[in-house]
Amino acid sequence: MFKKIMKGGHKKPSKSDASDPAAAAYAAANRNMPAVPSPNVVVNHASRGTGGAAPPSSGTAMPLVPTPGAMEPLPPFRDTPVADRQNLFLRKLHICCYVLDFSDTLKNVREKEIKRQALMDLVDFIQSGSGKMSEHCQEEMIRMISVNIFRSLPPASHENTGQEPTDPEEEEPSMDPTWPHLQLVYELLLRYVVSSDTDTKIAKRYIDHSFVLKLLDLFDTEDPREREYLKTILHRIYGKFMVHRPFIRKAINNIFYRFIYETERHAGIGELLEILGSIINGFALPMKEEHKLFLVRALLPLHKPKCVSMYHQQLSYCITQFVEKDFKLADTVIRGLLKYWPLTNCQKEVLYLGELEEVLEVTQAAEFQKCMVPLFRQISRCLNSSHFQVCR
Repeated sequence: MFKKIMKGGHKKPSKSDASDPAAAAYAAANRNMPAVPSPNVVVNHASRGTGGAAPPSSGTAMPLVPTPGAMEPLPPFRDTPVADRQNLFLRKLHICCYVLDFSDTLKNVREKEIKRQALMDLVDFIQSGSGKMSEHCQEEMIRMISVNIFRSLPPASHENTGQEPTDPEEEEPSMDPTWPHLQLVYELLLRYVVSSDTDTKIAKRYIDHSFVLKLLDLFDTEDPREREYLKTILHRIYGKFMVHRPFIRKAINNIFYRFIYETERHAGIGELLEILGSIINGFALPMKEEHKLFLVRALLPLHKPKCVSMYHQQLSYCITQFVEKDFKLADTVIRGLLKYWPLTNCQKEVLYLGELEEVLEVTQAAEFQKCMVPLFRQISRCLNSSHFQVCR
């Protein structure tokens, strides 16, 4: 099921992989995953966004505001001598640092087309692998990407109106009007990360912990198209940059903790769980204590929020993966489900029963006997439920 939702990617083995069984298992689990999808699907809360955070590179770049005549079209790479392409690459990056106003479709029409064409040329240049970029070009490219994607996210609909928050399932996603440019910026970042020409030793200087944190902040966007790109990119970063793996897991944990115990509102929990489903699939045995604590302290409590139905399919997959990896965790998982079993929400009970069935299918007899008494007590209560779906 998960392979249909989550598209992974290849990664180059590094020296550290050879001595890390978890890394080797992760690589094996994702070796045959298909090529990167082209995401389809927007916009987020200023109170939960990045606050217009500055780019991670050493020289902080601010968005440029175009003045009349500031943006002029540049020739395509194919019409430029090879020796001049690095310089042309930098000039196109400079054009793409202009952040244009998409609130008015009639404003900056010429400049928008010039920037769109420059972004398309940059994506094609990276994808073609026609030339290895210098370190300076890589630094400037990450700076341009940061200027465009790291921004304050728009407030949620209930924050705009001052009304009480509604059910997230009933809310219409807010679509970012800047997506025609934003999509190309994300595509450029994705192609850079997956490119075989990208040297991780150099790239990690710019795709650092600060950059990763800001990417994770953007998962709270309401635009599903942006979340799809973020999911794919972060998954590829996890696969390619070994040094970032513990940090990424810890940062996702912190997002879950804040969601569970403070806000109960976050648009990207499902996408983060999809990434984790692939990560869990690569855990080596015996499982580290860190991973077991993550199951108990983050994954199982994710059953608590009212909006669990929004991400329950991905959550159930992650939970089942743990039991499949280590059958001894079945008792912990089943008791965890019983601990968070809903008392008055029949729809959640139906979800829990379905998840419980999947867990029991991979549970061995010895583990089942440890929890069968409290389990059957809960099942008996379900049989006496007045809700027809629960009692069936």
